[in-house]
Amino acid sequence: MANIITRRDVLAAGAGLAALHSAGAFAQLRVQGAAAEAPKLTIESGATLRILRPVRFVQPDEDIFRANAARFAERTGVQVRVDFVGWEDITQQTAVTANTGAGPDVIIGFNEAPHLYADKVIELSDVAEYLGKKYGGWMAVAQKYGKRHNTNNWIGLPFGGSGGPLVWRKSAVNEVGFQAPPNDHAGFLDMCKKLRRANKPSGFALGNAVGDGNAFANWLMWSFGASITDEAGAVSVNSPETVAALEYLKELYPTFVDGGTVSWGDISNNQAYAASTCWVTSNGVSLYFALKNDPATRAIAEDTEHSILPPGKASGWPSAPLSLNGMVFRHSRFPNAAKAFLMFMLESEQYEPWLNANLGYWAHPLAAYRDAAVWTSDPKVAIFRDCMNNPFWNGYKGPLSAASGQANSEYVLVQMFASVASGQATPQQAAQEAERRSRRIFRR
Repeated sequence: MANIITRRDVLAAGAGLAALHSAGAFAQLRVQGAAAEAPKLTIESGATLRILRPVRFVQPDEDIFRANAARFAERTGVQVRVDFVGWEDITQQTAVTANTGAGPDVIIGFNEAPHLYADKVIELSDVAEYLGKKYGGWMAVAQKYGKRHNTNNWIGLPFGGSGGPLVWRKSAVNEVGFQAPPNDHAGFLDMCKKLRRANKPSGFALGNAVGDGNAFANWLMWSFGASITDEAGAVSVNSPETVAALEYLKELYPTFVDGGTVSWGDISNNQAYAASTCWVTSNGVSLYFALKNDPATRAIAEDTEHSILPPGKASGWPSAPLSLNGMVFRHSRFPNAAKAFLMFMLESEQYEPWLNANLGYWAHPLAAYRDAAVWTSDPKVAIFRDCMNNPFWNGYKGPLSAASGQANSEYVLVQMFASVASGQATPQQAAQEAERRSRRIFRR
């Protein structure tokens, strides 16, 4: 989906925003940050921008993003084209853009994307430092995804993250004797076994799913103290901790929905949960709001709660948010305009309406926005508020690099767990194969 935004479009966009505000859709908060001087960015004469980003999960995400881009066009005279593409497509198109040196000026991709192409993107430190000072500092995962490893040089500007806590039916969990899902591995397994016997099973993605598959595999690893590499980046996946996580999955997987979940994509658990064939899963807030906004499933939403998955050996919630991360490519003829666009979109006048419109699906990367209206709009979304402060990232514990991104995109951990769940490998065999694949990628 593409949209070319010029100064002439801003009246319609402004009218749309005004209508949403008057309907009470947003309660905009005025963030009072520290005094900060914006970097001097002289926008190039005749500048035009093409922006590429993932398709929305909730419609207001796209509506407000387009309206904000229209406001930027009005204030600067820069014509802006915005393209929204599928989640799997954005990774491929980012690679093509980086390797050909042509295409969008700005891509808002996922997670470590700027680090995969660090020599193809420009530094954004002036913009990042200004925004951090003004809006209370960057949160932990935002700093990890934004800064080049072992430096204070920013090559990405994180826009937000989507957490994936447990989503569960209170009636089912209560029926089998629990007030809430236990926060330890043994208790969680016991609950899932009892739910299976009550014909109200759980289900977690073990297919090649960008969000849900990677999130579930990461939780299994990190909650058992395992990681794909160590702090120095040496491969550490074949460890007693990993084998323990795989042994745990061998017991947990038979409690999942009929037919299993090794082929589940990112939408599969949403569909199963909405159909009441799955009663416990993990997901972003989009599932809850989809249920809440459909009269046919509103009762399921009322019965739905959120909580973190068992932390196990982890020091906190072992979850890396799926994060949006903006980058500006060196081939852009208008780098100042591109940086100005990203900075503009993260200023409170634009960002807060967008954050509130997302209903908690994307959580903020800058600490001051934790007081935004969305986080008190519904008590069931409060758990998502600080997900970008979790001390975990894709590729944990090692540095972000092209290798860590490749391991994630090739689903090394997901496929390791899926091979044990499907009975194709023992835990020891699966860990050895993951090690072989990881050594090929990391070359260590």
